Amino acid sequence: MNDFGWRALGAGSTLAAYALLCASIYLREHRRKAAAARDAVALSGGGDEPPVLVLFASQTGQAEAIAWQTARQLSAASTPARVMELNALDTSTLATARRALFIASTYGEGDAPDGASVFVERLMTNSPPALPSLSYAVLALGDRQYANFCGFGRTLDEWLQAAGARREFDRIEVDNSDPAALAAWQGQWGEMPEPGIADAAIDGFTQWRLVERTRLNPGSAGGPVFHLGLVPQAGAMPNWASGDLAQVAVASDPARPRDYSIASVYADGELQLLVRQEQHPDGTLGAASGLLTSTLSIGDTVALRLRPHRGFRLDGNEARPLILIGNGTGIAGLRAHLRARAAMGRHDNWLVFGERQAAHDFLYREEIEAWQAGGVLQRLDMVFSRDQAERFYVQHRLLQSADTLLQWLRGGAAVYVCGSLQGMASGVDAALRQIAGDALIDELTIGGRYRRDVY
Repeated sequence: MNDFGWRALGAGSTLAAYALLCASIYLREHRRKAAAARDAVALSGGGDEPPVLVLFASQTGQAEAIAWQTARQLSAASTPARVMELNALDTSTLATARRALFIASTYGEGDAPDGASVFVERLMTNSPPALPSLSYAVLALGDRQYANFCGFGRTLDEWLQAAGARREFDRIEVDNSDPAALAAWQGQWGEMPEPGIADAAIDGFTQWRLVERTRLNPGSAGGPVFHLGLVPQAGAMPNWASGDLAQVAVASDPARPRDYSIASVYADGELQLLVRQEQHPDGTLGAASGLLTSTLSIGDTVALRLRPHRGFRLDGNEARPLILIGNGTGIAGLRAHLRARAAMGRHDNWLVFGERQAAHDFLYREEIEAWQAGGVLQRLDMVFSRDQAERFYVQHRLLQSADTLLQWLRGGAAVYVCGSLQGMASGVDAALRQIAGDALIDELTIGGRYRRDVY
């Protein structure tokens, strides 16, 4: 067999292996959803007693995990429960409920997470409904690094009070998964049950070995950006889906594991991250970014665990065209999706990505240009804000491309946004709503066709 034949055979074997991997992921996800559905039926009780609504407002999945855990505690105590995302809740369901437990994360500086954005627009921006028969409790999840700590949870609690609902107990606020505060919430509902299929409780941290670290933006006016490759120190490589996160533990701050978008797919054989080195005004490096980009040497290990990010996976959108939008290190999550799409043979992808200067900040340039040349990217819009006198960002390119964007959306496309919340993501959301209208964007959000991994 000649070289071409061997290459063709190798390529065919790779595609076949990836096809088997995709099939296994599909079957696993199908089993997960079926088991979650069985969980929901079992938790609801099926009797005459109305179930307690356990409502979650989540961005990365933590609030959803706690909601399922809470529902299982209630069920174990013979109290039926119904788990729902806050966006799925309507006025009539809330008005007829007797009890509701709200697990609400906060995004950015006091904003509602995407899992509650439609609820906020449709219910909370109007006069509160009358809820005199509702007894409720709120678990607010937040991060004290932000000025408006637990801002959305507090706003939700105040809104429920204004509607006449009755608190069962004072709002519980959790700072970055603080175990003591979570225990106070869990202690309200009885004994902890065994973990179930819908728990997002993730496995414990394990040691991963750094095998690669390369700076991708030498000469940049921004902070250094590094591509990292890691493999498990022991045992087999755990599986993940494109869109998932890696949590890194920092010994100096064990209560605050840092989330990073995974930039690779399982078939790559290593976990790849894209990390911007954070430097404080006094010259010290950020705890997690400094560890990953400077302190660790090749061969050293770091405590890490995988975190399913169901709100940013391709689940349900595999057969749709994709519009992928982001900036900075947000290319990590989009890159993973594009690598998955390339392996699937899906070429109906449009990447809109922004950074500072093409000369220094075109992250993963060779790979992106190869995708464009090979047809994996049906359309590519790279936007470099400082390559012209007037600053120009991805939201401006979307507005310039409004007609094309509408064609893609009307053709069934899903939108994935990854990168900074302030500036980029907020500007992109405003542009999408200006182009497509609030009603369509809300429809996309509820239907899982508008997904964000922003920070």
